[in-house]
Amino acid sequence: MSATERLYYQDSRLLEFDARVIGLSELDDGQIAVTLDRTAFYPTGGGQPADTGILGDARVVDCIDTEDEGVLHVIQGPAPEMGDRVHGTIDWLRRLDHLQQHTGQHILSAAFVQLFDAPTLSFRVLEHECEIDVALVEPTDERIEQAVDRANQIIWQSRPISIRLVTAEEAATLPLRKEPARAGDLRLIEIGDFDLTPCGGTHASSTGEVGVIVVRTWERAKGLTRIHFMAGVRALADYRKANQTAREVAELFSAGRDDSPALVARLVEDHKKLRRRVAELEQIACRVEADELLHDSTVRKELSQGAAERARIIAKVFDDRDAESLKQLALALIAHPNTIAILGSRDGDAGRLVFARSADTAGDMNTLMREACSVIDGRGGGKPDMAQGGGKNVEKLTAAIELAAERLRVMG
Repeated sequence: MSATERLYYQDSRLLEFDARVIGLSELDDGQIAVTLDRTAFYPTGGGQPADTGILGDARVVDCIDTEDEGVLHVIQGPAPEMGDRVHGTIDWLRRLDHLQQHTGQHILSAAFVQLFDAPTLSFRVLEHECEIDVALVEPTDERIEQAVDRANQIIWQSRPISIRLVTAEEAATLPLRKEPARAGDLRLIEIGDFDLTPCGGTHASSTGEVGVIVVRTWERAKGLTRIHFMAGVRALADYRKANQTAREVAELFSAGRDDSPALVARLVEDHKKLRRRVAELEQIACRVEADELLHDSTVRKELSQGAAERARIIAKVFDDRDAESLKQLALALIAHPNTIAILGSRDGDAGRLVFARSADTAGDMNTLMREACSVIDGRGGGKPDMAQGGGKNVEKLTAAIELAAERLRVMG
């Protein structure tokens, strides 16, 4: 027997109650926890978060189930004394949300079992949505929506939901949707002619109170199908947000809401074409820029020993040039013989580096890159003929470029 009588077992709509303080304790984080002889506050458990509310003159911010030792009510504010009689009030909107989500889960899980023999193995009420992990073979949008449609049919029929207290022996003779997780007497939640399952959570008194169930998305996870869903007030809030987003997107096209997906798809396709065209033009621009840089370049001795020719070092730092543009310029430069590109860019709050050499020029760009990256507190690497890197110390980017260029001159 638990030290705390759980009033929510019989009435999920009981929002106010009186009780006696039978225990006071301090948690590891310094918060005060109150134990009562009876409570309507639901403690965290079974995938459902705890209730919050008021207890005496204090705020209840969490409830912890300690089994036989009772329910701990974690409070902020004046603590009562041992033996005091206190009045408790449950936050109704939070309770309503949780009972809609939890009852919705029962209905949706039962629908998956009845349609596809796919049991639910875990359930979680999160801050913005809920999750169930279902053993659904070959999940598809169509199969999941079938279950959602069936669940909503049950909701809109407003079937009664009742609580049954049974012994373990009685439970063994009943068609339970899932096996009990505990021994002894059981609390069963029964949805008229649809579902019967053991559960200790708070639930609606009829399926109609759930309002509606919607699935936002699903994915494969650990061999199961993880379904993200919402019910009741959460579903309405999510619809309003999604509808507002859809309307704002449609307004950008001066079109109706339902026309915007096709217009966005067309915009994305046009964007892909333009990006390809910009890339082509970037390559042309880089070749022209490379010719200009080479015209003004300095020279040094060819790195390979014994060679009489000299290689050109193009060392330059740019502003607001991304890594890909820097790479394209380097490739345009080393398309010319006897050329080494030592390039850097201040790209937002990061420094970018690209070092490259033409095939007829010697030198290890990878080694140079690693040394330069250490100057700008970054990392990078590559091959002897081309290496890339970056770092967060943008102020030392010029110093890194000058160091690499000097290393090449010394080696020459």
